Amino acid sequence: MPPAVERYFQVSLFLLIVTGFATLVSTGKLDALSVGFVSAALLFRGYLLYRGRTLQLPERLTSYLGLVYILVYIADFFFISQNFVTASVHLLLFGMMVKVFSVQRDRDHIYLALLAFLEVLSAAILTVDSVFLGAFSVFLLVAVATFVSMEMRRSAMAATTMQRGSLDSPAPSRRSFNLRSFQPALSMMSGVLVVGILICSVAIFFVLPRLSAGYLSRLAQQNNLVSGFSDTVQLGEIGHIQQSSQVVAHVRIENGGPTNLELKLRGLTLSTFNGKSWFNPPHTAEIVSGIGGRYALADAATGFPRELSRFAEPEHHKVIRYRVVMEPIGTNVVFLIPAGRYLAANFREISMDFGRSVINTDGDRPTNVYSGVSDVGAPAVAKLQQSGEQVPGEVATRYLQLPSIDARVQQLANDITAREANAYAKALAVERYLSTQFGYTLELPAERQADPVANFLFERKRGHCEYFASAMAVLLRAEGIPSRVVTGFRGGEYNDVTGDYIFRARDAHSWVEVFFPGHGWVTFDPTPASAPVDRSSWARAALYLDAMREFWREWVINYDFSHQAALSNIAASQSRQLFDEVRLWTRQKYESLLEAARRTQRRASETPRQISSWMVLGLGAFLLLFNLPGLYRELKRHRISSNPASAPKNAASIWYARMTRTLARRGHRKKPTQTPSEFAESITDQPLRLAVEQFTSHYERARFGDSAKDAVKLPQLFEEIRDSR
Repeated sequence: MPPAVERYFQVSLFLLIVTGFATLVSTGKLDALSVGFVSAALLFRGYLLYRGRTLQLPERLTSYLGLVYILVYIADFFFISQNFVTASVHLLLFGMMVKVFSVQRDRDHIYLALLAFLEVLSAAILTVDSVFLGAFSVFLLVAVATFVSMEMRRSAMAATTMQRGSLDSPAPSRRSFNLRSFQPALSMMSGVLVVGILICSVAIFFVLPRLSAGYLSRLAQQNNLVSGFSDTVQLGEIGHIQQSSQVVAHVRIENGGPTNLELKLRGLTLSTFNGKSWFNPPHTAEIVSGIGGRYALADAATGFPRELSRFAEPEHHKVIRYRVVMEPIGTNVVFLIPAGRYLAANFREISMDFGRSVINTDGDRPTNVYSGVSDVGAPAVAKLQQSGEQVPGEVATRYLQLPSIDARVQQLANDITAREANAYAKALAVERYLSTQFGYTLELPAERQADPVANFLFERKRGHCEYFASAMAVLLRAEGIPSRVVTGFRGGEYNDVTGDYIFRARDAHSWVEVFFPGHGWVTFDPTPASAPVDRSSWARAALYLDAMREFWREWVINYDFSHQAALSNIAASQSRQLFDEVRLWTRQKYESLLEAARRTQRRASETPRQISSWMVLGLGAFLLLFNLPGLYRELKRHRISSNPASAPKNAASIWYARMTRTLARRGHRKKPTQTPSEFAESITDQPLRLAVEQFTSHYERARFGDSAKDAVKLPQLFEEIRDSR
């Protein structure tokens, strides 16, 4: 086995395993124990490979380890990870580590390559981030190099076996492989193959018909954001979510650029409070019918009569159209800018509950891309101040419910609203009191409190949005004003590279909606502004990185038939535009040439001598330019032949060619099959033959030995041969 091939194969196979594991680690879904343990094993294997050593576990021991891990896998699936994908990834990593140290047959190399591919496949299930493309490209490069060297290794072993099996053949010869030249050549060939594969793959990806959902999408892990946007939210859950900078959604305002609006994405409304958590009682959401994926939300039926579930009409309508691209956070809640009027999406069915929360009930199509129309105009304050005090029974039953609360909470509600004349003024007073008298913090209480709201209002006096929203809702209900808590997102970072608002997990938010009889629901937000996010010098680079990830999600992850249609329409329109531009440019140039020809004809008739002179000069310049490379070569040959010591090899070739041409004119023509020495011996004229042999001797030393001393003698010897008779 050529050692260069064996070494290259072993290194490339090890790098294939490392690249597969690195791709899996880049998803951020592996636990620290798995990352540390497997990394240590791979580092040890790399050290052994570097030192040229091997460590092989006995085959019986590997069999026992496999049997034992079956029990570990069952425990991992049911008690530790409690997730099929995570437990299967742990099994995959265990099998890879055992196989790395137990390679005994050639097929074990194939098993290791297959395990590395399964690592990349697991990474594809665990993430949809654009970093996967870079990791997969590196893996593909190493995989091509590995399988090419594997085939070379197999062929070399087969040839050696055949030679050794033949009794008549001599001992197998072993070619000398140059490791320094072999490795770069094979690596370069692998790179070229990978580039070709990627180009073909991209073409195939954009041409093949698309499906709306992936085959393995149901195996994707659920995100921790799901717990913050379910029918039951415990105080403190959104505070945990806000400590992450994970991107959740991109929102683009389609009927205008950046606005001065503080955008909100409304998710779920929660009506019932048990003192520690908000939840919705069991109910049946109403299925909202739509045509072609378009839904009229403002007129949709809910569990309440429309006049009891509608939003208050704005004083001046301000309608915005927007598009939302959601990251896979594992929830079927459709986040909309309040107040939502229309929704357009690729999912075929939605439902709406009594709080006008929109849920995607199409189990085959994820909540990833949709468009909406909302009216963000402010309600008429004067009308709200004149709202009635008679709360409808259905609203009171659901939105005035309170558990047993601390007596101080009731007293505080009375004190805050004592001087206010109507429900709207009371709601404003509570909102103003909480936003000015309390501090914002993401630090969660060290211990769970028996009464979190009372602890927040009278002791801690600091908290995040859940505590502010819960406190306002409880204080208003204590005053007989219907209210509910809303979960969603607030703020967002405007990316001027893409024109989108970026919503992250830290933008998760809770606020309050208050019901005013005769008008509907109005939004209030008692949470004070949080500290501004620190913008480092890398903030601009992060925006470009986000733009790249958004492109990846839009044109790779969410690529479907509608994208194909849009892409084909764009390609067709741009092709027509390019064809029209080329045709117009050609026509303009043709007309310009015609006009130039007419001007030239007129000038020729007026000044024939001047035109003839210019034509002669132009023809001479053209001939000079055409022969310029040849003239340059002749000048270079003349310089070298005049100074043979500057380039002995080239000078020897030039003078030898001149010598053979001179002898050819005298009847001594050199045959192509003759060497210089054979040509000299073939000359019958003895004085001439001696002169040619002397010339040939100096020529060979100058041509093949780079001897400047011999090259300098060639011109003189050439003159002697030319003058000899």
